[in-house]
Amino acid sequence: MTEFGLKIKSDTELTKIEVQCVHQNGLIYVVPSESSWVCTEDLRHVHALSGFFKQLMDFEDPKIQEAMQKWGIYFRPRPLAEDEQA
Repeated sequence: MTEFGLKIKSDTELTKIEVQCVHQNGLIYVVPSESSWVCTEDLRHVHALSGFFKQLMDFEDPKIQEAMQKWGIYFRPRPLAEDEQA
């Protein structure tokens, strides 16, 4: 039986994020890149997705905003943990 939901599988050079429900099925690959090298391997996918969504929102493109609203996806950058402690 197929398991629906979000599954994260990582190794040293690649993280696969499986996203599957009855109506949609996809696979997100996260690999080392020029913007994700600063983060540890175990958190690279977190760094990359957060940075990607932040950059996407910075475009302030109505088509991107419309697509995100259509799918009910919203992103808001938050202060870093080290900034909160200062």
